[in-house]
Amino acid sequence: MTTVGIIGAGNIGSALAKGFTGLGYDVVIANSRGPETLSDLVAEVGDKARAATAQEAAEAGDIVVVTVPLKAIDAVPVAPLVGKTVLDTNNYYFERDGHIAELDEKKTTTSQMLQEHLPESTVVKAFNHIPAADITTDGSPAGTENRRALATSSDSDEAVALVTRIYDEFGFDTVNVGPLSESWRVERDQPAYVVRQNRDELEKNLARAER
Repeated sequence: MTTVGIIGAGNIGSALAKGFTGLGYDVVIANSRGPETLSDLVAEVGDKARAATAQEAAEAGDIVVVTVPLKAIDAVPVAPLVGKTVLDTNNYYFERDGHIAELDEKKTTTSQMLQEHLPESTVVKAFNHIPAADITTDGSPAGTENRRALATSSDSDEAVALVTRIYDEFGFDTVNVGPLSESWRVERDQPAYVVRQNRDELEKNLARAER
């Protein structure tokens, strides 16, 4: 069975841990405060999850989710993620992260920043524009009318295909935004951000995005 490493145990990380284990994946989850602080979450998620350090979660994951505040991405371990696909859930909140000139000036995206930090990994945007509580509650079977759609973005077609499969397992359709340089279209303050939308609506909102 595929193991998912999750680095970050906030709202999104915790929801993904529950979602992945519910689909039969094994999960190794880490936060910045140490595995011992995750005992309640692991107990809630069940026996397919275990707590670990970020290094251990990165090593254990066949695929790895990075869901830490943007200001903390430099602490994401690099070596154990070489050759792996990394799902990036991040958004830029200057109130939390401090102002980052390259983002303020629209010269890069959060996912490109993570890709630069992990040059030998394959970064793909995922689960960044859905409220955490909706991840495990708003999915529906393929073909359902008005099925919710989520966006993904990567410089790798294989990574997009992986996220498309994962989204479908969680109960969502997929819209491919294109390369990481276009991932801003689904981030904070854009029309597609944290709005429930089907595939047609999401495609229209992505086209309406302005930088």
